[in-house]
Amino acid sequence: MKINLPNKLTLIRIALIPVFVVLAEFESVWCQLAAAVVFCVACVTDYLDGNIARKHNLVTNFGKFADPIADKMLVMSAYVVLVGQERMPAWVCIVFLAREFTISGFRLVAADSGKVIAAGMLGKIKTVTQMIASISLLLMVPFNRGDIALLGQFGCVFANVMMYISVVMTVWSGVDYLYKNWSFVKDM
Repeated sequence: MKINLPNKLTLIRIALIPVFVVLAEFESVWCQLAAAVVFCVACVTDYLDGNIARKHNLVTNFGKFADPIADKMLVMSAYVVLVGQERMPAWVCIVFLAREFTISGFRLVAADSGKVIAAGMLGKIKTVTQMIASISLLLMVPFNRGDIALLGQFGCVFANVMMYISVVMTVWSGVDYLYKNWSFVKDM
Protein backbone atom coordinates (compact mmCIF):
# COMPACT_ATOMS: atom_id res chain seq x y z
CA MET A 1 0.00 0.00 0.00
CA LYS A 2 1.38 3.38 -1.00
CA ILE A 3 0.94 6.03 1.67
CA ASN A 4 -0.03 9.47 0.37
CA LEU A 5 0.99 12.83 1.86
CA PRO A 6 -2.07 13.34 4.10
CA ASN A 7 -1.60 9.86 5.58
CA LYS A 8 2.11 10.56 6.11
CA LEU A 9 1.15 13.71 8.02
CA THR A 10 -1.23 11.67 10.18
CA LEU A 11 1.56 9.16 10.90
CA ILE A 12 3.93 12.02 11.74
CA ARG A 13 1.32 13.36 14.18
CA ILE A 14 1.13 9.94 15.87
CA ALA A 15 4.93 9.73 16.03
CA LEU A 16 5.13 13.20 17.61
CA ILE A 17 2.89 12.20 20.54
CA PRO A 18 5.53 10.25 22.52
CA VAL A 19 8.09 12.98 21.75
CA PHE A 20 5.68 15.57 23.16
CA VAL A 21 4.94 13.51 26.27
CA VAL A 22 8.61 12.78 27.02
CA LEU A 23 9.58 16.45 26.64
CA ALA A 24 6.63 17.56 28.78
CA GLU A 25 7.74 15.28 31.62
CA PHE A 26 10.97 17.22 32.14
CA GLU A 27 10.71 20.28 34.40
CA SER A 28 13.25 22.28 32.41
CA VAL A 29 11.76 25.43 30.91
CA TRP A 30 13.39 24.56 27.59
CA CYS A 31 11.87 21.08 27.58
CA GLN A 32 8.47 22.53 28.41
CA LEU A 33 8.79 25.00 25.54
CA ALA A 34 9.98 22.24 23.21
CA ALA A 35 6.96 20.14 24.23
CA ALA A 36 4.67 23.07 23.38
CA VAL A 37 6.37 23.49 19.99
CA VAL A 38 6.04 19.75 19.22
CA PHE A 39 2.36 19.91 20.19
CA CYS A 40 1.89 22.93 17.88
CA VAL A 41 3.58 21.13 14.98
CA ALA A 42 1.32 18.12 15.56
CA CYS A 43 -1.73 20.42 15.55
CA VAL A 44 -0.59 21.90 12.23
CA THR A 45 -0.35 18.40 10.71
CA ASP A 46 -3.97 17.90 11.76
CA TYR A 47 -4.98 21.00 9.83
CA LEU A 48 -2.87 20.15 6.78
CA ASP A 49 -3.70 16.49 6.30
CA GLY A 50 -7.44 17.01 5.96
CA ASN A 51 -7.12 20.03 3.70
CA ILE A 52 -4.61 18.33 1.39
CA ALA A 53 -6.69 15.14 1.26
CA ARG A 54 -9.86 16.99 0.26
CA LYS A 55 -8.20 19.46 -2.12
CA HIS A 56 -6.27 16.81 -4.05
CA ASN A 57 -8.85 14.01 -3.78
CA LEU A 58 -6.52 11.92 -1.61
CA VAL A 59 -9.13 10.78 0.91
CA THR A 60 -8.49 7.14 1.89
CA ASN A 61 -10.09 4.65 4.25
CA PHE A 62 -6.84 4.64 6.22
CA GLY A 63 -7.07 8.41 6.59
CA LYS A 64 -10.73 8.26 7.63
CA PHE A 65 -9.74 5.76 10.31
CA ALA A 66 -6.35 7.05 11.46
CA ASP A 67 -6.88 10.83 11.39
CA PRO A 68 -9.56 11.03 14.10
CA ILE A 69 -7.68 8.52 16.24
CA ALA A 70 -4.47 10.55 15.89
CA ASP A 71 -6.37 13.71 16.86
CA LYS A 72 -7.81 12.11 19.97
CA MET A 73 -4.49 10.55 20.95
CA LEU A 74 -2.79 13.93 20.65
CA VAL A 75 -5.26 16.01 22.64
CA MET A 76 -5.87 13.30 25.24
CA SER A 77 -2.13 13.01 25.79
CA ALA A 78 -1.98 16.76 26.36
CA TYR A 79 -4.88 16.59 28.84
CA VAL A 80 -3.21 13.84 30.85
CA VAL A 81 0.08 15.76 30.90
CA LEU A 82 -1.68 18.99 31.92
CA VAL A 83 -3.62 17.30 34.73
CA GLY A 84 -0.45 15.57 35.93
CA GLN A 85 1.33 18.92 36.07
CA GLU A 86 -1.65 20.55 37.82
CA ARG A 87 -2.19 23.00 34.98
CA MET A 88 -5.66 21.64 34.23
CA PRO A 89 -8.26 20.50 36.76
CA ALA A 90 -9.08 16.80 36.51
CA TRP A 91 -12.81 17.55 36.08
CA VAL A 92 -12.05 19.48 32.85
CA CYS A 93 -10.14 16.50 31.49
CA ILE A 94 -13.04 14.22 32.44
CA VAL A 95 -15.54 16.44 30.57
CA PHE A 96 -13.30 16.37 27.47
CA LEU A 97 -12.77 12.60 27.61
CA ALA A 98 -16.44 11.84 28.33
CA ARG A 99 -17.51 13.83 25.27
CA GLU A 100 -14.98 12.08 23.04
CA PHE A 101 -15.94 8.59 24.23
CA THR A 102 -19.66 9.35 23.93
CA ILE A 103 -19.39 10.72 20.40
CA SER A 104 -17.07 7.89 19.34
CA GLY A 105 -19.70 5.44 20.60
CA PHE A 106 -22.39 7.23 18.60
CA ARG A 107 -20.22 7.04 15.51
CA LEU A 108 -19.74 3.30 15.99
CA VAL A 109 -23.49 2.75 16.26
CA ALA A 110 -24.07 4.89 13.17
CA ALA A 111 -21.34 3.05 11.25
CA ASP A 112 -22.99 -0.25 12.15
CA SER A 113 -26.10 1.13 10.42
CA GLY A 114 -24.02 2.06 7.36
CA LYS A 115 -24.02 5.80 8.13
CA VAL A 116 -20.88 7.90 8.41
CA ILE A 117 -21.38 11.02 10.49
CA ALA A 118 -18.96 13.77 9.61
CA ALA A 119 -17.74 16.31 12.12
CA GLY A 120 -19.92 19.40 12.26
CA MET A 121 -18.88 23.02 12.55
CA LEU A 122 -19.34 23.06 16.35
CA GLY A 123 -17.07 20.01 16.62
CA LYS A 124 -14.40 21.76 14.58
CA ILE A 125 -14.68 24.89 16.74
CA LYS A 126 -14.44 22.64 19.81
CA THR A 127 -11.23 21.11 18.48
CA VAL A 128 -9.68 24.51 17.75
CA THR A 129 -10.58 25.88 21.20
CA GLN A 130 -9.21 22.75 22.86
CA MET A 131 -5.95 23.01 20.94
CA ILE A 132 -5.57 26.73 21.74
CA ALA A 133 -6.34 26.03 25.40
CA SER A 134 -3.85 23.15 25.50
CA ILE A 135 -1.10 25.21 23.86
CA SER A 136 -1.78 28.13 26.21
CA LEU A 137 -1.73 25.87 29.27
CA LEU A 138 1.47 24.22 28.04
CA LEU A 139 3.08 27.65 27.80
CA MET A 140 2.24 28.34 31.44
CA VAL A 141 5.72 27.10 32.35
CA PRO A 142 6.22 27.54 36.08
CA PHE A 143 9.59 28.76 37.32
CA ASN A 144 10.59 26.88 40.48
CA ARG A 145 6.96 25.80 40.92
CA GLY A 146 6.07 29.36 41.86
CA ASP A 147 3.25 31.57 40.72
CA ILE A 148 5.28 33.18 37.95
CA ALA A 149 4.66 31.72 34.53
CA LEU A 150 6.45 32.24 31.25
CA LEU A 151 3.44 33.98 29.77
CA GLY A 152 3.02 36.31 32.73
CA GLN A 153 -0.24 37.01 34.51
CA PHE A 154 -2.12 37.91 31.31
CA GLY A 155 -1.01 34.66 29.69
CA CYS A 156 -2.24 32.65 32.67
CA VAL A 157 -5.61 34.40 32.57
CA PHE A 158 -5.83 33.85 28.78
CA ALA A 159 -4.97 30.14 29.15
CA ASN A 160 -7.62 29.63 31.82
CA VAL A 161 -10.26 31.58 29.88
CA MET A 162 -9.53 29.47 26.79
CA MET A 163 -9.77 26.31 28.88
CA TYR A 164 -13.25 27.29 30.10
CA ILE A 165 -14.32 28.35 26.59
CA SER A 166 -13.21 24.93 25.36
CA VAL A 167 -15.25 23.28 28.15
CA VAL A 168 -18.34 25.20 27.00
CA MET A 169 -17.67 24.31 23.35
CA THR A 170 -17.05 20.67 24.28
CA VAL A 171 -20.38 20.37 26.09
CA TRP A 172 -22.28 22.42 23.49
CA SER A 173 -20.90 20.47 20.52
CA GLY A 174 -21.54 17.18 22.32
CA VAL A 175 -25.17 18.03 23.07
CA ASP A 176 -25.65 19.33 19.51
CA TYR A 177 -24.14 16.14 18.08
CA LEU A 178 -26.36 13.91 20.22
CA TYR A 179 -29.46 15.94 19.37
CA LYS A 180 -28.83 15.84 15.62
CA ASN A 181 -27.95 12.15 15.54
CA TRP A 182 -30.25 10.69 18.20
CA SER A 183 -32.10 8.61 15.60
CA PHE A 184 -29.13 6.25 15.37
CA VAL A 185 -29.39 5.16 19.00
CA LYS A 186 -33.03 5.60 19.96
CA ASP A 187 -33.88 2.21 18.41
CA MET A 188 -31.18 0.31 20.29
